[in-house]
This record gives sequence, structure tokens and C-alpha cells, in this order.
Amino acid sequence: MENIKLAVDYGALGILLFMSILVLGYAIERLLFFRALHVKSYESKNRLERDVSKNLTIISLIGSNAPYVGLLGTVGGIMVVFYEIGISGGALDTSKVIVGLALALKVTAAGLIVAIPSTMIYGGFLRKVDLAVSEWEDESIKKS
Repeated sequence: MENIKLAVDYGALGILLFMSILVLGYAIERLLFFRALHVKSYESKNRLERDVSKNLTIISLIGSNAPYVGLLGTVGGIMVVFYEIGISGGALDTSKVIVGLALALKVTAAGLIVAIPSTMIYGGFLRKVDLAVSEWEDESIKKS
């Protein structure tokens, strides 16, 4: 059970940290891309859509899956607490149980801390994609 405890503390939280670093990196990359974007330089709407939506799927996937990683860590932490209760013959101090459950729930909180900003970032960039495509369509109508 000690291995599960370590997996909860380091595994799930490590995965969530890695996910948050990915989101931060891709968000910065996308922000710099949109700042330098010149819609008029694109001849094809499809090419523009490919470029402006690049890496958004990864941000979306992290936003939708981070709570599940947190939940997995919480389930593992609760399993550890129940195991410790079983080993002690049910004579485990109530405060130790509460502390163990609180520590297990920290992984769920971490999952939500990763998921909520990721989803917001994804939504914000989707809006930028829509604006860029709309601007390209306006420019193509002017050229006609």
C-alpha cells in the first residue's frame, strides 16, 4: 500500500504538473502566434484554419482529462486510508482518517486547478480562431 501512497503523492500530482506545464507552454506558443498573425498573407482558408487551430486539441484534452487524473489519485488515496483502517483493526484514530481523506482529496483539487484554466484558455483561443477566419473571409470578399 505504500507504493499506492507514493503513486498518489508523486504519480498523479506529477502527471498533473506535467499537464499544466504543457498547457502553459502551448498557451504561450498560441498567444505569440496570434500576436504575429497576418490573415491577409493566407491564400487558402483551410491553411489558415490549420495554422490557427494548431495545438488547441492538446489544450482541450488536458482540460477535459485533468479532473479524471485527480479523481484517480483521490481513489488511490482513499484506498490507502481504508487499508490503514483495516490493518489497524478498526481502531485507527478518527483524526488520522480525516487527515488521510483530506490528503487524498488534494489530488482532485489539483486536477480541477489544471482543468479549469485549461478549459478557459481553450475557449479563449477558439474565439481567436473564429475571429481570424472571419477576418480572412471579409478580406477574401473585398478581393473579389
